[in-house]
Amino acid sequence: MKPNSPKSEVVGEEDGCLVVRVAAPPEGGKANRELLKLLKKYFKAKKVEIVKGHTSRMKVVRVET
Repeated sequence: MKPNSPKSEVVGEEDGCLVVRVAAPPEGGKANRELLKLLKKYFKAKKVEIVKGHTSRMKVVRVET
């Protein structure tokens, strides 16, 4: 995840990982909330949650469709 980007978007894949940019800053959980919102829409999922890496740029997320 790359916070403070011009817009929130899924950019592609790199080394088996999804590359995502979010417009929100990495403070107070804003970037994480934006990431979850974006991934929920991208995967058309009922629920998306961060499993590991809450304070890291590399995250493990669980997606429930």
